[in-house]
Amino acid sequence: MSAQSAEGKLLSYSPGSPTVLRILLGTQLRRLRTVKGISREDAGYSIRASHAKISRLELGQVSFKQRDVADLLTLYGVTDPAEREPLLALAKQANAPGWWHKYGDLLPSWFEVYIGLEGAASAIRTYENQFVPGLLQTPAYARSVIELAHEKASKQELDRRVTLRTTRQKRLESGLTIWAVIDEAVVRRMLGGPETMREQIVHLLDITAERNVTVQIMPFDRGGHAAAGGPFSILRFPERELPDVVYMEQLTSALYLDKPADSDHYMEVMDRLSIQAEEPKQTRRFLERLISR
Repeated sequence: MSAQSAEGKLLSYSPGSPTVLRILLGTQLRRLRTVKGISREDAGYSIRASHAKISRLELGQVSFKQRDVADLLTLYGVTDPAEREPLLALAKQANAPGWWHKYGDLLPSWFEVYIGLEGAASAIRTYENQFVPGLLQTPAYARSVIELAHEKASKQELDRRVTLRTTRQKRLESGLTIWAVIDEAVVRRMLGGPETMREQIVHLLDITAERNVTVQIMPFDRGGHAAAGGPFSILRFPERELPDVVYMEQLTSALYLDKPADSDHYMEVMDRLSIQAEEPKQTRRFLERLISR
């Protein structure tokens, strides 16, 4: 496939998320580089950067400089203006700020990447063992979670952080599918107090009535399970050019995996968790029993 034909397909994608545009461009640049048999080290040298920066560019984790993209295209043998211009235009679009830009003072760069991915995903499968997934949290529950990590934050900052989280939830109204497996400890832990937890569980019951939201509880009595390593999410996108991305959040950073060998492994784990956990209908009964006590 030529760069021109491939890029024609890439540019057909909705430009709503600059993060996705960066990943699309990075994917295309990685394909061009590997076809030419050029190492990341040599590619980095051509733009006066390290091989690590080339890796970040190809993963869409950083913004693109027009000059860098132009130099890489020349190195990769893409010299026809008809093939270069769409890629250079995509680099310009990819540098546009996302809707979350106004919250930039609250967001570490590694989490801005996730919000961009979340905003473009068509489906997310997630496992959580401590908190209700962010997209399914009530404002009161979200505030309780946020306060754990930002105990010295002002009321104004907490309000903005809660608003950011509830704004992200609008994706559920525009077709995003979420399938979550949640450890029993999540719904038994009195985060925020009994009333906050009751409201949160009622919200889970309400939202799982929607066709695009599935929740399964992993009961204590199932013993050990495949996700012993902790919580993770798998994001899938409507554009075939984009690989699945596995996201694992840590206290001060995050890990993003997009190699098929990694994402396939995590998808297998997710499938096993879904088999081990309570079925969705049984999960609803489980939650109903919790709030009837």
